[in-house]
Amino acid sequence: MQLQKELFDWVREHAADDPSRLRLAMAGKKGNIDYAAAITQIECRRKFSAKLRDTLASFPDFYFPSVLAGEQSTSDLLAEYHASFVPEALPAVDFTAGLGIDVFHIASRASSVTAIELDASRAEAVVFNAAGLNVDNVEVVTGNCKDYIADCVAKGKKFEVGFIDPARRASDGSRVFALADCEPDVVTMLPELRRICRLLIIKASPMLDISHTFEALGQGVIAAIAVGTPTECKELLLVMDFEASDNNKTLVEAVTLRPQGSQTFAYTLEEERELPMPGASGDLKAGDFLYEPSPSLMKSGAFKVLAKRYALSVIHPNTRLFYSPRKVDEFPGDVYCVERIFPYASKIIKRFRREYPRVNVTTRNFGMTGDALRAKLGVSDGGDLRLFAFTDSHGERLMALCSKAKNNGTA
Repeated sequence: MQLQKELFDWVREHAADDPSRLRLAMAGKKGNIDYAAAITQIECRRKFSAKLRDTLASFPDFYFPSVLAGEQSTSDLLAEYHASFVPEALPAVDFTAGLGIDVFHIASRASSVTAIELDASRAEAVVFNAAGLNVDNVEVVTGNCKDYIADCVAKGKKFEVGFIDPARRASDGSRVFALADCEPDVVTMLPELRRICRLLIIKASPMLDISHTFEALGQGVIAAIAVGTPTECKELLLVMDFEASDNNKTLVEAVTLRPQGSQTFAYTLEEERELPMPGASGDLKAGDFLYEPSPSLMKSGAFKVLAKRYALSVIHPNTRLFYSPRKVDEFPGDVYCVERIFPYASKIIKRFRREYPRVNVTTRNFGMTGDALRAKLGVSDGGDLRLFAFTDSHGERLMALCSKAKNNGTA
C-alpha cells in the first residue's frame, strides 16, 4: 500500500475541519496525496475514536479503507473479549477479517493468525495496519473464505480456533439475522469447518433466538454468550467445540463489558426450563428495590433462574422486572430504589408534569412505548429519576418513580 507520510500529515493538519466542507473544497484538486482517502481518515477518526481508542493510540496513522469498514468493525473492547477464547501460542484463523481489529487482538495470544478478507482494499489495509501496530504474526489472504476452507481441507491444514462474523446483509441490501441467511452461510459450511478447526467462534446478531440457533447448528455448540455494554446487547457469540462430547447441557452466558472489567451470569437452558415460574411476594411499594437486568441478560433469556439465585419477586412474567425489600449489590444489572408508586390514571397523568417535569421513562409490558408515555405525561427526558411503567401481577398498569440505588455492584 503506497501511503505517503504527507497523507497523514495532512490528516493531522485538518483534523478539526468538517469532512463535508473539506470534500467540497478539495473536489477535483490534484496533489501528492489522495484527498478523498485523507478526508475518509478524518471522518473515521471522528466517528470511531471511542470505539477504537486503544488501536488508534497504539498506531496514530491507522488506515481506514472506508467509513463502512469502520462502522462494521469490532470495537477494541469486544475484540479483546473475543481474543480471550483463543488458546495461547496456537494457530488461529479469522475467516472474515474486515478491518482486522479482531485479528490484531487475537494475534496477541495466538502463535499465528491467518486473516481471510474478500475485499482487496480491506485486506491491503490489514497488512499496512499490522505493520504499524508491530504485529508480525499475521498472514493476510485476499479471497473468499469458502475457497480458502476448501483448500485447507484438501491440504490437511488445521487451526486450533477459527473466528467468523458473517455479513448480515442480503444481496438486495436488506438486513438478515438467521445464520443460514447470512453470507457466508456458516450452517452449510460446518462439515468443512469441523475438519480444519477444533474451536469455532461465530459472531451472530443479538436478534437471534438462542434455542433455535442451537438447533440449527447441531452437535458441538457448547455455549451461547450474549455480549453487551451496560446500555446495549451488541452480539451473540456461539462457541463450538468439534471435539466436545454431547452432554445435553447448553451453557448460556450474559456478559456485560466495561473498561474496568466484565460481569458474567451463566446458566443452562435446562436449568431455566425446569424451574417453576416465580411469583410476586406482596405488591411493589415505596422503599422496595427494583431490579432491571442488563441488556445482555435480557437477551440471554434468564428469568426464573435469575429470580431464584437472588431471591427476587417478579412483577409479572412478561414485565421482566424484579423487586425485593432488600438491596442485592451483586445483581447483574441496574438497581433502583422505589420512591413512589402511581396508578396509571387520568388524574395522575394530568398533574404528573407539574411535580416531575424531567424524568427518564421506561415501559415494560405496558401497551405503549416509552416515547409515547413521555409525550402523554408531557415530561422531558433527563434528570436523576426514572419512571418504570408496567403491568403488574394483577393485570393493573402502574408507574414506579425510582432513583438509582447507591453503591450497588454494577454502578
